[in-house]
Amino acid sequence: MSDTFDKLKEQLALQEWPNVYLFKFIVPNTPEMLAKTSNLFGEHAELSFHESKTGKYVSVSAKEMMLDVDSIIEIYKRSEQIKGLIAL
Repeated sequence: MSDTFDKLKEQLALQEWPNVYLFKFIVPNTPEMLAKTSNLFGEHAELSFHESKTGKYVSVSAKEMMLDVDSIIEIYKRSEQIKGLIAL
């Protein structure tokens, strides 16, 4: 059985770690969704938010120093538990 993140792991393994990694998500524009998404990251992550034209969705970008590939995959796995979140 193949892991959903195998291809991403292969690509990230080509880089040197620790390194800064950029995560991008799209979430419905509600305080609850923004809080859940923000909580995926540590206190030192650089978060930026960009509202869609209609205001219904928000693009969330997060830059964070990641120690290794597995720590990146862990954040993506935790993000799968947030209903309505789309990882880019």
